Amino acid sequence: MKRIGGLKQQLWAGVKKPSIDGMLPKQQLNACAKVVEDLLKQQEQLEETLRQLLAEEGIRICPYGDLSPKQQQENDRYFRQELYPLLIPQGIDPAHPFPFISNLSLNWLVATSEKGRDQIFLNRLKVPTGIGAPRFIKVGNDHLYITFEDLISNNLEMIFPGLVIHNCELFRVTRNAITERTGEQANDLLAMIESALRDRKFADIVRLEVGSCMTQQHRGMLAAELGIDAAEDVIEVPRDHSQEGPARDLEDRPAVPPLPPASACDHPKLLTEEPNIFHILRVQKSILLQHPYESFEASVERFLKEASTDPKVLVIKMTLYRTSADSRIIEYLIDAAKNGKQVAVVVELMARFDESANIRWAEAMEEAGIHVTYGVVGLKTHSKVIFVVRRDYNGLQRYAHIGTGNYHAGTARGYSDIGLLTNDPVICEDLTELFNYLTTATLRPASTRNCCPLPIC
Repeated sequence: MKRIGGLKQQLWAGVKKPSIDGMLPKQQLNACAKVVEDLLKQQEQLEETLRQLLAEEGIRICPYGDLSPKQQQENDRYFRQELYPLLIPQGIDPAHPFPFISNLSLNWLVATSEKGRDQIFLNRLKVPTGIGAPRFIKVGNDHLYITFEDLISNNLEMIFPGLVIHNCELFRVTRNAITERTGEQANDLLAMIESALRDRKFADIVRLEVGSCMTQQHRGMLAAELGIDAAEDVIEVPRDHSQEGPARDLEDRPAVPPLPPASACDHPKLLTEEPNIFHILRVQKSILLQHPYESFEASVERFLKEASTDPKVLVIKMTLYRTSADSRIIEYLIDAAKNGKQVAVVVELMARFDESANIRWAEAMEEAGIHVTYGVVGLKTHSKVIFVVRRDYNGLQRYAHIGTGNYHAGTARGYSDIGLLTNDPVICEDLTELFNYLTTATLRPASTRNCCPLPIC
């Protein structure tokens, strides 16, 4: 969606300038195709290995045809009650133009005809996702499962009553995610990103995935309808288009990170016994964090949570690149605004695949009275910074968190990132200038050192 999509755009634009590796877009695409082919072979081998390992644990994913007549009847009944009303078959003929195929949706191409007639009609049937229906459907009380789409394909007579079903074949399209517009010419960055999101929904298709059973005729027809090259852009994939599985109890147990590294501090008990994180930082000055081995919740989230409620905290500034759907980060920022603190957040609207979520967060924060800006036009603000100004006993003090990851509690439990909680006056002075740069219309930082004090993109 990103790399191949970008190379396709270069190819369509007739780019003749080699990239830094000396390759033209077409050469890069050819090299990528070979790698993808190898990856698909590995995926198929791993899938077979996984099925064998699941079978050893008494868990089987079997075809619908392997079920007993009684099991089939029970699943057919489930289909009629729970799945059939959700399906929308779409014919493909002169009266029904080729339907829009949404990005990464799983679809059946169903060939039908009227009884006693030779003319074949094609139909598209989208496999509904995100509607609460399980990807794997349990059969009886044992650990026996069939896939959602397998059950659909074996009940097509109900969807197409009175017609002869000749075959049904799975396919899926991938659309280009590169739909940026020229930011320098945008009067409203938010409106530009919203428009780009709409464009992405209808962006050019860069790949068509099909099952091995799809005929060459139907592959060619789909490629022609989708406007892609049948020889280069159609890829045959393993039988399952999803990596989800039914055996949650066999997954690795998630690691539970400990508290921040108190043992590495000059005062080992501060982080566990001191109730105020600002007191800790005033004594310690800086604490280095390494996630996921140290708790994101007990360090970064704690820092922002205490800042949102501490009556001595006056100002909170933050860059927000990516966060989780149930984010406590947003909750703490809104709490801070409600508690009368000045809160400013620089939301990065160009965070790939998170633009829509970031727009929603930005609107929610603005409604709470938070000052929201969208960074610098033409630059992606990738800094991860929380900046806090607090009136201590000896005057104003500045505290900060700087990190390499995102403010996302979920990825903080899996990605390796470095963070720094600090009260260092030199660093905090730089951060003051950084946020002034990000939230104003100046073309360069206020720093007299002729360079931006911290990398912002």
